[in-house]
Amino acid sequence: MNLQKTDPEFAQRFAHFAFDEVVNDETQQLEAPTRYLAILAALMGSQGLDAYREILPLALDNGLTPVMVKEVVYQATDYLGYARMLAFLNATNDIFTQRGISLPLAGQATTTLENRLEKGIEVQAQMFGEQMKEAWKASTINRWLAANCFGDYYTRTGLSLAQREMITFCFLMAQGGCEPQLTAHAKGNMNMGNDQAFLTKVVLQCVPYIGYPRSLNALTCIQKAVEP
Repeated sequence: MNLQKTDPEFAQRFAHFAFDEVVNDETQQLEAPTRYLAILAALMGSQGLDAYREILPLALDNGLTPVMVKEVVYQATDYLGYARMLAFLNATNDIFTQRGISLPLAGQATTTLENRLEKGIEVQAQMFGEQMKEAWKASTINRWLAANCFGDYYTRTGLSLAQREMITFCFLMAQGGCEPQLTAHAKGNMNMGNDQAFLTKVVLQCVPYIGYPRSLNALTCIQKAVEP
């Protein structure tokens, strides 16, 4: 449905805010590929499937490769669950097919089923500190986090570790109710070089898509992450 025809006043104000005021604010700009990575992850986190279908073609036209998009979708499984990720994977495949992008894409895995735990622990330690080398032993879910979340996904090529931590932050920010994890991953982002100013820009670029309450909560979590 064309909102410019059915809801012209709303369409005018939203387009001005989302695609002009926010994007072009002199103090809050991000490069287009980074901005679209964040927005796609935030749309998935907020379960904004219709908006995702609108934004994905723009993302592909503004610097995101098909591999980068697929890596965002795959990684969402760990933070949203398969039940909430699947519709976005199907939508992505539909849009790729419409644009003549051949599927499946080239594989990006760097681990095997035999070494995924070991490699996942290495990534966790790189991102969160040496104490993570023993954290996987604490419980079953900690072992799964190391092997599955980090060993299966964070070790993939297609996105850097800094980009992966940024999209994780966006998944958590947009779905809400994950403030403890959001604060922890704000710290993880900073460990990867995504500093407070950068994360603030990420949040503000997502305001049109996730609204003010969750954006304000995210800014609070960033502030907590830098407090001693």
